[in-house]
Amino acid sequence: MLDYNHEASRYDASRGGEPRAAAAAEAVLSLVPETARTLLDAGCGTGIVTRRLAAARDGTRVVGVDLTDAMARRAAARLPGAVVLADSRRLPFADGRLDAVTSVWLLHLAGRPEDVGGVIGECARVLRPGGVYITTVDKGASHNVGSDIDAVLASRPWRAALDEAAVVEAHAVGHGLVPAGQARFRGRGQGRSPRQAVADLRRGWFMTLPPGDPLADGFAARLEALPDQDRPRPDPVFTLRAFRKP
Repeated sequence: MLDYNHEASRYDASRGGEPRAAAAAEAVLSLVPETARTLLDAGCGTGIVTRRLAAARDGTRVVGVDLTDAMARRAAARLPGAVVLADSRRLPFADGRLDAVTSVWLLHLAGRPEDVGGVIGECARVLRPGGVYITTVDKGASHNVGSDIDAVLASRPWRAALDEAAVVEAHAVGHGLVPAGQARFRGRGQGRSPRQAVADLRRGWFMTLPPGDPLADGFAARLEALPDQDRPRPDPVFTLRAFRKP
């Protein structure tokens, strides 16, 4: 698991920066009702997407929440007075107060299946009737673009994805939400090169290949043998799912 206090300083630059943030915000807003006046971005990270959500619509108040201190500080610099350091499994908001809640690239980081349900349950709790919860699903699978890098990594140890679309929907329905649409967007500038894939492996990006493990070293050697070491392969395409509170 990556240390996001350590990652904060390089997070945006290593993940597509503003172009990816713009694509994400546009897709999220396509699922947020025009009538929404309050929006919470749970797991807002550095606030690079949250800021765009806040700037997109006059009259909509946007608040961000993040558990990691260094990430929350960066978000607060982008959205002064609108970022709270808090755990998305225990949101510091009253029941039924918000028109929309988003969690972009958050659920896949949950440590346990029950944590996914905990986040979704809290997001459902703070929504008013008619409110919408929007989240990314299948984040890990989105990075499989059919490249030679993916072919090398295909045989790595498998672990069930905590943010699998069917799992997320089951949690959402279990907390009284109903499916309300989906959208997709390209992770612009996030296509990996073999050299980048090795760097990601060395710093713990791949959860089933911990740095220093002999198995990880074997995959690194195979990645280093690929041609065009610095040529990015195709960008991932991410999926958003929306759920409405009746």
